[in-house]
Amino acid sequence: MSSPKVLFGFHAVGVRLKTAPQSIIEIYYEPTRRDQRMRQFLERAREAGVRLIEADGLRLAKLSGSHGHQGVAARVNPMAQASSLDDLLDRLEADGGVPLLLVLDGITDPHNLGACLRVADGAGAHAVIAPKDHACGINATVAKVASGAAETIPYFMVTNLARTLNELKERNIWIIGTSDDAPQTIYQADFKGPVALVLGAEGDGMRQLTRKTCDALISIPMQGAVESLNVSVASGVCLYEALRQRS
Repeated sequence: MSSPKVLFGFHAVGVRLKTAPQSIIEIYYEPTRRDQRMRQFLERAREAGVRLIEADGLRLAKLSGSHGHQGVAARVNPMAQASSLDDLLDRLEADGGVPLLLVLDGITDPHNLGACLRVADGAGAHAVIAPKDHACGINATVAKVASGAAETIPYFMVTNLARTLNELKERNIWIIGTSDDAPQTIYQADFKGPVALVLGAEGDGMRQLTRKTCDALISIPMQGAVESLNVSVASGVCLYEALRQRS
């Protein structure tokens, strides 16, 4: 069994408390915080029968690796998810689902990754994919920024991203990359079928091999003075356009 991990912040711990309270080993909280949000949170934890432990701010910071814990941290057992991308896609195909995947190439900032996971979950994406050697893994900061989405949306780190994209093509999944110089905008693209949306890091964009592997390239229209959007914002714009078309 995988080792326990730490979640911190009201959103991250609250989502786990709501979806899988049995997986929570214990919750640490700062007793000096007595506001309504903390009182309601502790009430839900007690109703769920979760063990509560008082802890000062210093202990919470050491436990979570961050001072942004909001007075709450939890040790939890990892949630069971699809064991592999192939497993997830096989299940989706068996259920008649239409894949919507988010592929992140070169996203190393945990805050950006957390925000991307959050927007992917909100838009109904089935998974987020990233290369092992050019990406950030899931850590406590990612989980906090993701506000619970790190617990619900599968995140697969693959050895060779270009090869994985070609394998997705073999499953008839259309690979659409984003690029500032693409002639077609997201509003001209068709997201109704099986799609993997590929976004690169802000500024650098996708790596050249990743770009060459895409079936099509699209851009997000920029009307103001700024030249590009943060990757999590761009992910939201693209994924919600896909959701709009599919709805």
